[in-house]
Amino acid sequence: MVAQVTKLFVTFLCLGVAIAADVRVKRQDDDNDPDSINVEELCKDRPGDEYFRLSTDGDCREVVRCTRSGLKQITCPSGLAFDIEKQTCDWKAKVTSCDKKEKPRKVLPILKTDEPICPEGKLSCGNGECLDKELFCNGKPDCKDESDENACTVELDPNRAPDCDTNQCVLPDCFCSADGTRIPGNIEPQQVPQMITITFNGAVNVDNIDLYEDIFNGQRQNPNGCQIRGTYFVSHKYTNYSAVQDLHRKGHEISVFSLTHKDDPNYWTQGTYDDWLAEMAGGRLIVERFANITDGSIIGVRAPYLRVGGNKQFEMMADQFFVYDASITASLGRVPIWPYTLYFRMPHKCNGNAHNCPSRSHPVWEMVMNELDRRDDPTFDESLPGCHMVDSCSNVQSGEQFGRLLRHNFNRHYNTNRAPLGLHFHASWLKSKKEYREELIKFIEEMLVRNDVFFVTMLQVIQWMQNPTELNALRDFQEWKEKCDVKGQPYCSLPNACPLTTRELPGETLRLFTCMECPNNYPWILDPTGDGFSKK
Repeated sequence: MVAQVTKLFVTFLCLGVAIAADVRVKRQDDDNDPDSINVEELCKDRPGDEYFRLSTDGDCREVVRCTRSGLKQITCPSGLAFDIEKQTCDWKAKVTSCDKKEKPRKVLPILKTDEPICPEGKLSCGNGECLDKELFCNGKPDCKDESDENACTVELDPNRAPDCDTNQCVLPDCFCSADGTRIPGNIEPQQVPQMITITFNGAVNVDNIDLYEDIFNGQRQNPNGCQIRGTYFVSHKYTNYSAVQDLHRKGHEISVFSLTHKDDPNYWTQGTYDDWLAEMAGGRLIVERFANITDGSIIGVRAPYLRVGGNKQFEMMADQFFVYDASITASLGRVPIWPYTLYFRMPHKCNGNAHNCPSRSHPVWEMVMNELDRRDDPTFDESLPGCHMVDSCSNVQSGEQFGRLLRHNFNRHYNTNRAPLGLHFHASWLKSKKEYREELIKFIEEMLVRNDVFFVTMLQVIQWMQNPTELNALRDFQEWKEKCDVKGQPYCSLPNACPLTTRELPGETLRLFTCMECPNNYPWILDPTGDGFSKK
């Protein structure tokens, strides 16, 4: 097979790197020559983000998708194959869809017609059956052909949140803008503090506590005289809760990254209301109990693998008084996006996240993850897709490159609308090379020399957005003064190391480190308190 490939760039699809090309792919077998294929026919009614095969011959590595300029091809790395159902490269032995050219087509409801075909308040299923509008996209099929649950994206859901209306959406409870780039309070960019959020995902334990103490050493202060702070999205297994308790005492924000952190991404994307309730409210209950956090300050969640759970996740969050989610990513753009509330439609495309963003209206803040520009030389390098976690910028291989990434992305935010810059990490990446840690600390200290850059928690970003305050008045901004001083001493110097088991994880003995009393069992999804299962 001979391929003429124009502009190459690297795109990351789950496992490994897929090579992408704007295809004018010349093949020796005419049947699959795109020049002899009717692209218009192929791409009719096909989503632009769906990859499909032109042929089931070959090694299952090549797929294409439709773009405005024609077909774009990607090729999975050697040893991997493209899984049509999951829409990602995976180990070849795990892919069972090599005989399929495309994802199965779902029957769609008939939502747009020249003349109404159903009475007012009703919509047409794909088979012409008319049902109440409220039944569409409610999570359970009501049409005989099940088409009422097949057009439920942010753009198509008939009961979707309305477009932003700044007359109705006013601070402190609501914030939106047409394209997401508007500054709260319409303050001039030069008067806006450049907020930077440093966040960590995963268990807090002996593997990373020293890193956190190094970055947040108590000596680094924001321009208002308060120490810099971070946000920790904590998962349960292997977490040392006495360390979490001390992070909270020092003024850092503790949020939830789930209880089980199951490694099946579809579990999160397709999770039910009860799944999200058990994972996030259950995870919060464990942290509150065993890290003795009693002030109601655990108000944020991040979905594992950033696999957002659609409306079900956000319905649960509203019911359980979670204030914000921090899982939705926004594609790399010229101007970054400010966090927003989900009362109105989200102001950007549902990027990644298995495209299961919330389509309905929810009283929840979205602390959107703006993708980072990973290019080594932004003035010269070809376009590359952005990366949401710093450690997913896999072209960064040295401290020097990491430093350039930090400064370039800081300037992208600082010189436009000063939307908060999110630096999201797994601690293991920062620990993998000493130079990464050193470069981050060097960057922090460089920023703190300025008088307009603040390292804050997610909650502190929301507090500023609810009460937008110009730089010259920030020294007395009360909401940021609340946790300015670190109070007291560590709760205990020698935590209990509780060796525990649970029927839910047979054969495993796990240690739970806590300053609190040891529970009877290892806390898990059906028994988050560890008190034991209730007898029926």
